[in-house]
Amino acid sequence: MSSRRVAIVGAALSDCGRVDTKSPFELHYQAASRAIADAGMTKADIDGFASNGMGTLAPVEVAEYLGVFPTWVDGTGVGGSTWEFMVEHATAAIQAGHAETVVLVYGSTTRSDLKAGRRSANLSFGARGPVQFDVPFGHTVISKYAMATRRHMIEFGTTLSQLAEVAVSTRYNAGFNPDAYYREPMTIDDVLSAKMVADPLSKLQCCIRSDGGGAVVLTTEERALDLPKQPVWVLGTGEATSHSTMSQWPDFTESPAKQSGKLAFERAGLTPADVDICQIYDAFTSMVVMSFEALGFCGKGEGGAFVEDGKMRLGGALPTNTDGGGLSSCHPGMRGMFLLVEAAKQLRGEAEGRQVPNAKIACVNGTGGWFSSAGTTILGVE
Repeated sequence: MSSRRVAIVGAALSDCGRVDTKSPFELHYQAASRAIADAGMTKADIDGFASNGMGTLAPVEVAEYLGVFPTWVDGTGVGGSTWEFMVEHATAAIQAGHAETVVLVYGSTTRSDLKAGRRSANLSFGARGPVQFDVPFGHTVISKYAMATRRHMIEFGTTLSQLAEVAVSTRYNAGFNPDAYYREPMTIDDVLSAKMVADPLSKLQCCIRSDGGGAVVLTTEERALDLPKQPVWVLGTGEATSHSTMSQWPDFTESPAKQSGKLAFERAGLTPADVDICQIYDAFTSMVVMSFEALGFCGKGEGGAFVEDGKMRLGGALPTNTDGGGLSSCHPGMRGMFLLVEAAKQLRGEAEGRQVPNAKIACVNGTGGWFSSAGTTILGVE
């Protein structure tokens, strides 16, 4: 990376949870406006813009709706890891002088749209290109993760109870977040006895459906030091892709985070041992287990044992998904944005009710598709 430092200086969420009265465009507007205000800036300061998931000409339509006119734009679309990829792209653009201040924004009314019948939960419907070859076998997103989960259990002896602990720990953390969708405590038995969705994943091992949005603002070191909030420095980033067709996935137990994490830690000059908190995409419990392995927090096949002692919980050895994650707090679709917002809040000491004491280094890892892509961002404060 260039020696010119880049920082997240604003981070905010839109209304989240049940949002029946607002469009996705309105959630984008809420999130971006709040993040820009959080940074102590105005729309006039924004010359870079990144968004994905809305409109025919995304992110052009969203920028128009927000009333910003960027001269640097990114519309990368790689699923849930999109926002971590965009951090890398925006950081490089700022370091190269192509932009000074970049807004990354996301908003979705997935829950409301499903309830109203405005969309289908099956992403394979009408599929073209390589994904079409999976469709005849009935592969939904969850079934792809279920296959990977079962393979991990067979190869490494990972147990359902170990996987359930991810959901239980995450729900524990959600109990401290007043904005989390689900906050009631649950047990491993609750997870194991829940309705089966795709063997071996029960309902409580799957992410929730909610509405919501978020945004972060990145800018130069010079500008960051003049702003009111503590800068959250982008220390290292990495991105990688793997597959879209299941038959092209060489190893059903390996996330591309193995590559993106290695790059991010090397570029940051840090190791997993330096990390205080993690924000890891958790569409399904097994995703967290396999991500920990890929990122180097434990060895291959050791993820189940790694999480079973409750270290992911607030007060544990490695607090992870401190807002309650996609399993309990908020999951409108591409959750990678929410990982960045929560990491920034924790590092700035602003995670009221769930603050991890003295958190200085965060590892953020987004996953897209069905372990199709991974983006890793290492963030830190001084």
